[in-house]
Order: sequence, then C-alpha cells, then structure tokens
Amino acid sequence: MKKTPKKHKTASTRRGRASLRLRGSLTRLSDKWKAGRAARRSFFRTLWRVGWRCGVLLLLCASLTLTLVMTVSTTMVKLTSERVVTTEALFPDTDYDCILVLGAGVRDDGTPSDMLYDRVSVSAEVYAVLGDVPLLMSGDHTGDYNEVGVMKSLAVEMGVPSEDVFLDHEGYSTYESLYRAKAVFGAKRIIIITQEYHLHRALHIARELGMEAVGVSADLRPYRGQTRYNAREHLARFKDFFAAAKGEYDDHPDPPVDLNGDGNET
Repeated sequence: MKKTPKKHKTASTRRGRASLRLRGSLTRLSDKWKAGRAARRSFFRTLWRVGWRCGVLLLLCASLTLTLVMTVSTTMVKLTSERVVTTEALFPDTDYDCILVLGAGVRDDGTPSDMLYDRVSVSAEVYAVLGDVPLLMSGDHTGDYNEVGVMKSLAVEMGVPSEDVFLDHEGYSTYESLYRAKAVFGAKRIIIITQEYHLHRALHIARELGMEAVGVSADLRPYRGQTRYNAREHLARFKDFFAAAKGEYDDHPDPPVDLNGDGNET
C-alpha cells in the first residue's frame, strides 16, 4: 500500500519538471525572438538611413556632373558660334589649305547616310565657290567598310575633280580627323563641313590644336534621330574638351601628305 503512492508521486514530479523545463525553453525562445526582432528592426533602420544618404549623395553627384557637362557644352557653342559661316560668306582669295569633310556613316548597301550625303554636297558647293581648294575626306576605312571611298565617289559625281579629293582613311573620331588633318596633311587653315550640332566641337578642337578654322553647316533637311544626336553631342563635347586640352597626343607614323599633290594617290 505504501509503494503505489510513492510511484505515482515520482511520475507526477517528473511531468512537472518536464513542464517547467518546456516553459523555460519557450520563455528563452520568446526572449531570443524578441531580442532578434529588435536587432532586425535596428538593422533595417540603419540600412534605410545608409541607403537614403547614399541615394542623396549619388543624386547630388549626378546633378553636379550634369551641370558640369552642360556648362562645358553651352560654353563651347558660345565660343565657336561666330566661326560658323555660310558658303556665301567665304572669300575665294583666302588662302585655305583644305576643305575638311567629316564622315557620317555609310549604309549596309554602300550608300551614304543622309547626313553624309549633305556634307559632301555642301563641300562640292564650297569647292565651286573657292575654285582650287582641295577636299579632305576624313572617315573610317576598316576592312570592307570604306566611308571615305564613298565620299570621294560622290564628290566626283558632283563635279569635283578626282585629283582634288584627298582621303584620310583613319579619321575614326572628330578629334583624330582634326589632329591628322594637321599632323599628316599639314593643314593649318581649313574649312570644316558637317552639321551645325557637330560643327562647334570640331571648331573647338581645331582651335586647341592651333589651327585657323571656320565651319559651314550641312543642315539641308531634318534628320532622323536628331534628338538623340543632340543629347549625345553634349557628352562628346565634354569628352573632347579635355582631350583637346591635352594637345597633340601622338607622333603619328604615317608619312606626310602634300595637299598640293594628287589626291588620287591617297
């Protein structure tokens, strides 16, 4: 009779202790969860503050960069606008070294883009006014892509003698075209032919390279994608502002070309 209650009391005690241990474990888990939730809230608050500050900083940097780009671009336009002239304003007795025509792309079928066609067309008009000033076609000739060849063929079709059309096959950029016109072809006083949005940058580069230059606009029609070209030109002006400030950057290995010679040899 005395052993049975003793066994019952022992089992009850064990269940009570297990229950206490369980409640203790749950309490500790709850405490850890609450502490973890507080830590998570603190982490996300810190992350939000850091992210917000970084966002403001990035926005400020972008704003300052855009302001700097636009300031350089608009200043370049103002400083070169007076050197953009019309064909009628050119004087035949002025001693120009060449008429520099900048490339503007050839279609897959080998025909010139609208911009390129108009540049060559205006250059032929300027040639007719000035008489004997040679044309220098500057553009890309890589492999089968021969931009300058298309430019020369078109100029000859428009009445310019073939021997008066010189080719620069390595005018891969506006800066390179101007640099090579001076370094390779010896041009110091030039007329630049391109669309007006592009003229200002070319005129600025020419001045920084120590060349005397005026520009004639080849804007003969509206051009598809002009808004995109205008936006991209702001960045290009900014880039070439610093490139031109460095001055001549390369002793080019190409032998000099005499613009008084035969353009067919180029």
